[in-house]
Amino acid sequence: MTVALLCATALSCTERPPPPPAAVSSAARNLVIITIDTLRADRVGAFGYASARTPAMDALAARGVRFERAYATAPITLPSHATMMTGRYPQGHGARHNGMRIDVSVPTLADTLGAAGFSTGAFVAAFPLDRRFGLIKGFRTYSDRMPRGARGRLDSERPGREVVDEALAWLASNRGGRFFLWVHLFEPHAPYVSSGAAPRSVADRYGDEVAEADRQAGRVIEAAGGETLIVVTADHGEAFGEHGEIGHSIFVYDTTLRVPLIIAGPSLTPRTVTGPVGLIDLAPTVLRALGMEPFDADGIDLGDVLRGAPVPARDLYAESFAPLLDFGWSALQAVRSAGWKYIAAPRPELYDVQRDPEESRDLAPAERQRAAALQARVLRFAPPQLSTRALADPDTAARLQALGYVSSSTGRASGPRADPKDRRELAARIAQVTSGELTGGALERGLRAILKDDPGNPQAHLRLGYVLVEASRCDAAVRHFKEAIAARLPSADAHLGLAGCQAAARRFEEAAATLRQAERVEPDNPTVTANLGIVLSNGGRPAEAIGPFERALTLDPDFHEARFNLAIALARVGKRAEAAAQAQQLLQRLPASAQQRAEVERLLTALR
Repeated sequence: MTVALLCATALSCTERPPPPPAAVSSAARNLVIITIDTLRADRVGAFGYASARTPAMDALAARGVRFERAYATAPITLPSHATMMTGRYPQGHGARHNGMRIDVSVPTLADTLGAAGFSTGAFVAAFPLDRRFGLIKGFRTYSDRMPRGARGRLDSERPGREVVDEALAWLASNRGGRFFLWVHLFEPHAPYVSSGAAPRSVADRYGDEVAEADRQAGRVIEAAGGETLIVVTADHGEAFGEHGEIGHSIFVYDTTLRVPLIIAGPSLTPRTVTGPVGLIDLAPTVLRALGMEPFDADGIDLGDVLRGAPVPARDLYAESFAPLLDFGWSALQAVRSAGWKYIAAPRPELYDVQRDPEESRDLAPAERQRAAALQARVLRFAPPQLSTRALADPDTAARLQALGYVSSSTGRASGPRADPKDRRELAARIAQVTSGELTGGALERGLRAILKDDPGNPQAHLRLGYVLVEASRCDAAVRHFKEAIAARLPSADAHLGLAGCQAAARRFEEAAATLRQAERVEPDNPTVTANLGIVLSNGGRPAEAIGPFERALTLDPDFHEARFNLAIALARVGKRAEAAAQAQQLLQRLPASAQQRAEVERLLTALR
């Protein structure tokens, strides 16, 4: 939503208006957007952090335009990225939370540039941006394949180094014509990897991951070329206890809404912009910079601002429906207007963010009239309810849960909803668990504390079940897996855990029955199907196992564990030549450095 400034001064109303400005840079032929997940602006050197290790971003800011006050529209990965690519607020593109698909009728940067002859490539590092959610629209190349990890499931993230390797190979093959490249890095999203053997604080490990993201961003910047407009930004920030929050997605304080934003390219004069802008402005701005007409969007073209004009006065909106959809609490909405920020909640909040940028003094009780006026402005952007629509499918829900985004509630509870401020301690405990920061005994204690406050939380039961399995306490884990199944958790992970414990106790018939139940929850999950094959094969029924293994490989031909176990099942029924053929094919598919090669070669030797 834009605001037309008809008469900024008396002079401008009496003199003939100047001609419209030229494009930001007629020499900008290409576009590179680098998004760094969960990057706080105040952890980048160019934004004032003295201890930063961000030389690539700092150098880009030194030769480009740095936006001191840039804000996301949601502290959540998919909605925020969708806003960047469409220039629309979440209610305009449809992705109000991770797992909710973008409206395919909404124009995007990629389809607009692709139609204009640009080569378009996207390389993403985490599942919330999987192609199924709609951001693939317009990209001829969309690399989002994740490695297969624990329990046979596809992982939900991959290292930035691998993402950039692919992106640079694509870039090298698309030289000559115009191109649009989007690179997404998941560092520094939790869990934060520790470098070295000595224990390191959360802040230090977060800093390590910021430094790694900067290294990978630097490789892309170096390869981009001189005719390229380069944008570096983040989808949201991260909280380390501010306002009682750990992580992100629940609250809409600037801790998680403020992001770094740097735009550099041909003919841009280095400068710092201090007025508030939004990620909604990115798409209109870069399209105009490339000499193209922006499509219909809520954001504005910041071309004049890039050349030194002040940021136009307007309201900026933000929201989080994660409290509603993840926990059944009230959604949060915010509007930023003329130096004030209002948060719509069961107990509204109002901050004078010019004088109180930390949002530490809630002025809503003393400024009731101003708060009421801003509440009305929030409602102009979006109502506090969502229309009924299908949310995540089981596989989507499971992989988002692995990243800590989806909890126990469907958000359909009736009656007054809790204010997230009144649940911040519970939310913080859940965030500690889902962030991966707790392990071993501390993780078990954290999960038991959650279950004490929320006994029916199926995610806590599921995670506790696997913690107990890893501690060789399957007998204790079974109850928690059954609790998660009884709560109709929208994934087969609890069934896989229960079946694993049943198989470990050599109760193969029970394990097979559990996995067949899991197939009804996730009919096309190759991990479930392959595990059914393993249970049947190890339970003395290898002939019946062949079908499930073949189905798993139809669903995912690179499911190496399924192919290995298919070879074993074939050998058990006397089909040694077919078993050897599967083992040989597996060797061809495995990377040369894969540790599993030695085991496959031993199997081949035994079959000859």
